[in-house]
Order: sequence, then C-alpha cells, then structure tokens
Amino acid sequence: MLYDIDVLAFDADDTLWANQPYFDQAELEFQALLSDYADKETLERSLYAKQMKLLELYGYGVKPLTLGMIETAAEVIPSAVPGSILNRILDIGKELLEMPIEILPHIEETLSLIAGKYKLIMATKGDLVDQVRKLRRSGLKDYFHHVEVMSDKKPENYRNLLRRLEINAERFCMVGNSYPSDILPVVQIGGKAVYVPFHTTWKHEVYTGDAMLIDGRRVFQIDDIRKLNELLF
Repeated sequence: MLYDIDVLAFDADDTLWANQPYFDQAELEFQALLSDYADKETLERSLYAKQMKLLELYGYGVKPLTLGMIETAAEVIPSAVPGSILNRILDIGKELLEMPIEILPHIEETLSLIAGKYKLIMATKGDLVDQVRKLRRSGLKDYFHHVEVMSDKKPENYRNLLRRLEINAERFCMVGNSYPSDILPVVQIGGKAVYVPFHTTWKHEVYTGDAMLIDGRRVFQIDDIRKLNELLF
C-alpha cells in the first residue's frame, strides 16, 4: 500500500493519453515513403540515431522526429530529396501535432476519485507548447494543481521540481509508463513510484539495466490505472 503520500504526479504521454501509437504510425508511413531508397531496418536505425543527436538541441517530441526524418531522407536518397517527399515528411510532423487526444481507459474516473484527497501534478517531458496544448484539449487540466514540462526526466530534474514546490521526496509518488523516466529517477531521490506499462514503448524508453525494482514498498506495478485506488485507499 502507498502510505504517507501527499503529492501524486502523473506522466502525460501513454499514461494519461495515447501518444506512442501515433508516433509508431508516423514512422511506418516514413518507411513506406522511402521504401524505394532503403529497407525498413536501415531507415529505422538511421532515424533513431539522428533522433538521439537531435534530442540535445530540440528535446523530446515531434521536432526531433520530423527533423530526423528529413536528415534520414537526405542520407539515403542519392540526389536531392524530392519536394513531394519533403512535403509529406513535413505533413507527417504537422499531423502529429494535431493528433486526437485519446484519453486512456479509466483515467478521468481515477483522477476524479483522488483529486480531493491528494495534490495532483502533471509531470511530463517534451515540447512545452505541444504538451500544454494537449493537456488543454484533453479536458483534464482542472484536476492538476501544477503542470511541469521537463526538458528531461533525470534525478536532478525531479529534485528541482520538488525543491521549487517545497515537496518532501518521501511523500511524493510518480505514476507513469516509462521505467527509465518515471520510476527509476524518482526512487533514486527517495520518492515512490507506480509503474503502469503501456502496450507500446519507444525504444529510448525501454529499460535495459538490471532487474527492475518492483518491491511493494516504494515501487509498485499495476496493469490497470483503477488499481491505483487500491494502493491508496
């Protein structure tokens, strides 16, 4: 059970609403678009490598994916990238920015049950404008006392958040679908975490370390967000 918690923070993408399925579909469209120039594995490998480099400049979200697709196209197409391909890549990026907000099952009923008993925070990473826009379109904004869009989710990012909001790490719990971003760094600074896996995960968010810590004292794993209530009450 989760005892002595004052603040619950929720990740956004693939915790509150679906996100990665749209990115997966965008990559499939990109691979089909360039299928005459390179095979799926080559495109996948090149795009991921370029995204990793672009993260340092542009952070997480649609920007590094779109720019990575353009750079990959320039790499695998022997001459200048045709305007039709360039335009389609740009359209794929714009479509991601306008993707529908698909609230995940039982999220709103869960938030409504716990909102009056805990201070709720949305703590996510990505593009500030994009994430705030998605939150506004989701209709979930009023449940949260504070919204934090981080450049990354490392222990120091969480320490800074808790310091600014004057939150004791031991009374803080993070709920999210990424073990490397939502669970491990929070535990490392003394907080608690609830891991809610999503059915698809970007490879950068896949945990590749030692055995995951799921101990029933500081780290919990649930397969349905409704089970969060069972941990809290």
